[in-house]
Amino acid sequence: MSSWGKSQDSAVLMMKKQVEQLRREAMMERVKVSQAAAELRNYTQQNAPHDGLLVGIPSSQNPFKESTKCNIL
Repeated sequence: MSSWGKSQDSAVLMMKKQVEQLRREAMMERVKVSQAAAELRNYTQQNAPHDGLLVGIPSSQNPFKESTKCNIL
């Protein structure tokens, strides 16, 4: 087999793989951006009271709180 034939075979193989990937992507269920944004907004609003970055962490439950002061300085 000539190098041209091998090149052509590899090109055909790559195209087949690309077609398979496109078919998998075409079968995926899609959601409209407006629906996804609304769901994301609702999720964040529902979970905001439990978010430590928004409401803070009580010092009694903070694992990173310094328990003692540094004696070196």
